[in-house]
Amino acid sequence: MQNDTQDRATAATADAATTALTTGSGSVLCEDGLRRPPWAARDPLLREYYDTEWGMPVHDEAGLYERLVLEGFQSGLSWVTILRKRPAFREAFAGFSPDAVAAFGTEDVERLMADQRIVRNGRKIDAAISNARAVVELRSDGGLAQLIWSYRPEATPEPQVMEEVPTQSPESVALAKELKRRGFRFVGPVTVFALMEAIGVVDTHLMDSHRRGTSGIWVADSAG
Repeated sequence: MQNDTQDRATAATADAATTALTTGSGSVLCEDGLRRPPWAARDPLLREYYDTEWGMPVHDEAGLYERLVLEGFQSGLSWVTILRKRPAFREAFAGFSPDAVAAFGTEDVERLMADQRIVRNGRKIDAAISNARAVVELRSDGGLAQLIWSYRPEATPEPQVMEEVPTQSPESVALAKELKRRGFRFVGPVTVFALMEAIGVVDTHLMDSHRRGTSGIWVADSAG
């Protein structure tokens, strides 16, 4: 489940003005005394997601598959739109069970295309189903978690402002290429980097954010 780097980086600070103080594209000092990036300060749902989930390690297959699918559906949309539809996505895609989705057929595609609660994009729906099949196939060669986490870099970014948060990396380029080789779709370097951010493979929290280093993966890089 990606963060949407472009959405975060371009978020108008006016959206947060009623509840926070901010300077440029640096962190926002929110009314609860905690600092967050602008994108996480302007909407209650984004704030909850940022505070409780984004950047925390995910290793279970279904959890990784869910986030991979949602990052794909987010392409071209805002992340908050996907978060609002997330419960419906979970229901429509059988709780993001790779085995269940891998068995989806024509009737399921028609059902999904008629479901107004989700993003009705035929190419993305087809990709979600084919990606479930790729996840199942990958089990015989270490599994999805092993593959994704094997691309963890030796160091993580240390951004002070949003402009310093990268949108891709050499590792995301390489992982995207490998995922495509394995049959995955809608997994470009930017989408894959957003996935890596969302599940803790990299830590792109701003250095003075209250969440910096909380994943336990990059503790040494947390702000003092």
